Amino acid sequence: MSPVILCIEDDKDTATLLAEDLGERGYQVRQAHDGAEGLRLILSERPDLVLCDISLPLLSGFDILARLAEMNPRLGHMPFLFLTAFTDRDSMIKARNLGADDYVTKPVDFELLDAIIRQKLDRTPKSDIWPVTVHLNPREIEILTWAARGKTSSEIAQILGLSKRTVDFHADNARTKLGAATRIEATIKAATQRIINP
Repeated sequence: MSPVILCIEDDKDTATLLAEDLGERGYQVRQAHDGAEGLRLILSERPDLVLCDISLPLLSGFDILARLAEMNPRLGHMPFLFLTAFTDRDSMIKARNLGADDYVTKPVDFELLDAIIRQKLDRTPKSDIWPVTVHLNPREIEILTWAARGKTSSEIAQILGLSKRTVDFHADNARTKLGAATRIEATIKAATQRIINP
């Protein structure tokens, strides 16, 4: 089955060009023309790769990537590429710090873009490198992710709208499943096995 690429681009002419070129290269292309629609499609359709402009209506590309990291750490395996007219160093650094997989500047060099996309899609799936024998539920993954980011139980409870007792309950369950003596050890094991993406 052909890889699905979501193009989040508000300029209709550029979006059409991308869809036509990538379609001819064998990809299935989905389109969104503002950041909010793009985020919704990422969460509902789980594309194989996201190609996103930075300057977008409603939510910027930076906003989308930041929200993905906050809402669903498990989407960390999905390549996220910025395709933008911003060539300044600060934007490039911000993109990297937010976790973007690559940063491609306009005007679009379609040969280069195709090479980058193929390289990102051809990466060996993390599950092949790290066989996951431990099955944590979404809440346990979420709590360990925040713990790996240095948050205390009380802070995690506030972030997720839970009681501290509930956070500790899920953290202890995850620690037991991972065979870890401490919560720190549990977060390290989960990160090493790519169960979480801190």
